[in-house]
Amino acid sequence: MTNSLRPHGHTSAPLPPAQSSADGVPSPRSLKSSSPHPATSAASPDTRPARQRDAFFDNAKYLAIVLVAMGHAWEPLTDHSRAAEALYMVVYTFHMPAFIIISGYFSRSFDMRPDRLRRLVTGIAVPYVLFEIAYSFFKRYADDDPSHPISLLDPWYLTWFLIALFVWRLTTPLWKVVRWPVPLALAIAALASVSPDIGDDLDLQRVLQFLPFFVVGLFMKPTHFQFMRRREVRMLSVPVLASALAMAYWLGPDMNSAWFYHRDSAQELGAPWWAGVVMTFALFGCSMVLTTCFFAWVPRRKMWFTVLGAGTLYGYLLHGFLAKGSRFWDWYDLNAWIYQPLGELFVTFFAAAVITVLCTPPVQRMFRFAMEPKMEWAFKRDATELARERGKAGART
Repeated sequence: MTNSLRPHGHTSAPLPPAQSSADGVPSPRSLKSSSPHPATSAASPDTRPARQRDAFFDNAKYLAIVLVAMGHAWEPLTDHSRAAEALYMVVYTFHMPAFIIISGYFSRSFDMRPDRLRRLVTGIAVPYVLFEIAYSFFKRYADDDPSHPISLLDPWYLTWFLIALFVWRLTTPLWKVVRWPVPLALAIAALASVSPDIGDDLDLQRVLQFLPFFVVGLFMKPTHFQFMRRREVRMLSVPVLASALAMAYWLGPDMNSAWFYHRDSAQELGAPWWAGVVMTFALFGCSMVLTTCFFAWVPRRKMWFTVLGAGTLYGYLLHGFLAKGSRFWDWYDLNAWIYQPLGELFVTFFAAAVITVLCTPPVQRMFRFAMEPKMEWAFKRDATELARERGKAGART
């Protein structure tokens, strides 16, 4: 999820998703050699300018993943603290939509070109398979649940995002040809929210209910992000966010937080079918407003944590073992002070520290075999790549 905004000297076109990591961020290897317009550039492979990462999107990704980790850490506290419950609800309203919008923004160039399909497999499908299996074994032994099935059709815990991103990106060409993509995506999400028969296969409820945010990202332009970063938007975001927190504090005890997960139909949540339609549009509006508030406060310049933006998918998938382990092993019940204000602050900062470590380059290098495997042995060589290599060899001689 790098940026194509012109401040900071970035070129105008985003890196094609086929050269990106699973969450839409160009990998360090691809940044060294990719051109702004690979399909039309007349420059030779040896003379293409090196691309620069835009600090804004790396900052946004890091801050969003920190909020994801904090939200998981707050979940056991919500039954004991109304403030934690309010923070939890507000953060869950926008942290995944923000990620998904950025993923959509950097999927705009995706098509069915062979190299991009290979990247889709190695950067999304393979990590999904590996982590789904790893999480299933973890669930079996850490939760003393040896009968827990290993099924690639039923994503467990965090792996739903990978299968969702795989499906969304495959549908990118379709969204480019329909006349009203965002209203159509919203209609699909609303229909999913009133369809309990969809079941759990591939976590399709989440795939369909989060779909509008991906489609919004597909059709966003640099000017939209520039608008959200204007001073007046930033100032307006303060009372908006304060109002959201106050409303969440007021409604928290009577609100079912499962609505924010987008994983169940209205009927499965004990609500009438029409509530699914209402909540789909209401939550979409709230999410877009709070996501705008979030983007408004993301730093534009390079920060100490900017480099960690390239490793957010690592942090996302790896921190789930600790998040679930804390429940399986009853860490929150070891001492009652955890549910006191100081304990809640400790849990918050601990979650931020853990996710920060898991996004660092050393951790990325350690787990790159699972997250960014090359797998050259698994694919046929593309004729274009072979011709390019022959051209390079001829130029040297």
